[in-house]
Amino acid sequence: MKRPLGAQISHMLKSRGVKVIFGIPGVHNQEMYRGIEEAGLTHVLARHEQGAGFMADGYARATGQPGVAYVITGPGLCNIMTPMGQAYSDSVPMLVISSCLNRADLGMGRGRLHEMKDQEVAAGAVADWSLTAMDAQSAYQLIDRALTEFHTDRARTKHMQVPIEVLEAVAADAPPPMTLVGGDAVQPDVVDVVFDAVAGAKAPLFVFGGGARGSSAVWREVVQAAGAASFVTYAGRGVIAPGGLHFGSMLARPGSVDVIAKADVVVAVGTELSETDLWRDSLGHDGVLIRVDRDPAELNDTAGQIRVAADAGQIAKALWQRRDAFTGQTDWTEASVAKTHARWRAEIDAERPGILPVADALRAALPDDTMIYSDMTQFAYAAKEIWPMDRPGHWHHPTGFGTLGYALPAAIGGKIGVGDKPVIAIAGDYGFQYTLQELMVAVELELTLPIILWDNGKLGEIEDSMVRAQIAPNAVIQKNPDFVKLAEAYGAAAAHPKTLAEMQVAVKAALSHKGPTLIYVQSDIAL
Repeated sequence: MKRPLGAQISHMLKSRGVKVIFGIPGVHNQEMYRGIEEAGLTHVLARHEQGAGFMADGYARATGQPGVAYVITGPGLCNIMTPMGQAYSDSVPMLVISSCLNRADLGMGRGRLHEMKDQEVAAGAVADWSLTAMDAQSAYQLIDRALTEFHTDRARTKHMQVPIEVLEAVAADAPPPMTLVGGDAVQPDVVDVVFDAVAGAKAPLFVFGGGARGSSAVWREVVQAAGAASFVTYAGRGVIAPGGLHFGSMLARPGSVDVIAKADVVVAVGTELSETDLWRDSLGHDGVLIRVDRDPAELNDTAGQIRVAADAGQIAKALWQRRDAFTGQTDWTEASVAKTHARWRAEIDAERPGILPVADALRAALPDDTMIYSDMTQFAYAAKEIWPMDRPGHWHHPTGFGTLGYALPAAIGGKIGVGDKPVIAIAGDYGFQYTLQELMVAVELELTLPIILWDNGKLGEIEDSMVRAQIAPNAVIQKNPDFVKLAEAYGAAAAHPKTLAEMQVAVKAALSHKGPTLIYVQSDIAL
């Protein structure tokens, strides 16, 4: 069947397994909306393109499937570039499809509506690639390229744009879906190097990032068989179960340098060991460092005496097959790990007083399988270090790009993705106001979504940073609205608990309420 290309794109996405589109229609991308309903796709209407992007990000993190967004030329693309940068930095599969000016107008500076000098280049600054489809065949090829690379390479934001006249032109159907075939297994000699290093170590240590999430169950058995200790980055939380020889997500604690220095072999799996993982210049190891990553460019950019370009799951399976050859006898002890963990928790409690009791109370009120989306807020900074996670991919935070306003729209996307499973958002009083308009989407869709709003009345983290730098705190105090009335004005339920017990009651009620509930928690809540 022949249809305008804008409609064919939706049909093609549906044939490739896409179920949901996030976006906002406009005169420049309305052709992309021609085929949405006919194709059987669900469209979620955001209140701002930034919200659409964060929803697509949250959906992708929750489901493992690509998050797809439709936006218009110019300002629409500019508005979604912040979420694109977040998804890029955190290895989230997001495909953004935008319109662009007609082919004769690209780069001409004719004062057209929504004109940019070069929006392909602009989007390319926050995406793995940004390319223009000048005809239907090119559009189909770019979509398949993006979806294929999400499976075969490191998942990162892709952007494709299509001129308005090309979207409007009649086109034949897209080709049938391709069959993806997995890559080759890791060569035995490569496995030998990793196995021999770990098996021969007196104090082996693993560090897991988000790239190891898909092979968590296998890695747990490998680490236990090897008698190894372990850390996880924030993105890798839940890869290893709490307790035992696991130090948790406290890799950024200053004292972790002393622990890591005791390891004679460190195996870093699926992690960049970036600034936002460590908050220092180096890991702190004295022994051998083995890097395992599917991104060869990443391996070449960072230190590591042994570099293994492979998927984390492939290495995990190969080591698991040799697990009986590990002795399991190492210098690590559960008692010393527990003692260190307790000391670091006390440090966090002293650094950010009053937060940990609230986090503990919140965790006690939530089902074990709750998926959490947090924003850039002190509550999240403290909680994600001490909150034990027994499964991966259930706490999502804007770690790399580090943008405010992430939690609410991302949680909306996540809730759409997981359906009846529990999802909550955790936001600070300042960051919440970046994207609070998306609350209307949750109301409109009647999403059961508790929103924990932590209010300390200021940009607390920035104030602390200024004080440490001996700068008189400036522009860190803001006047806030009445958040409870604001939520109610949107049609959401709201609660303002004065004690931790009241907070727990409010959270449990919100988990059974049809629609979102804003739970307003002030930093002086009675413990």
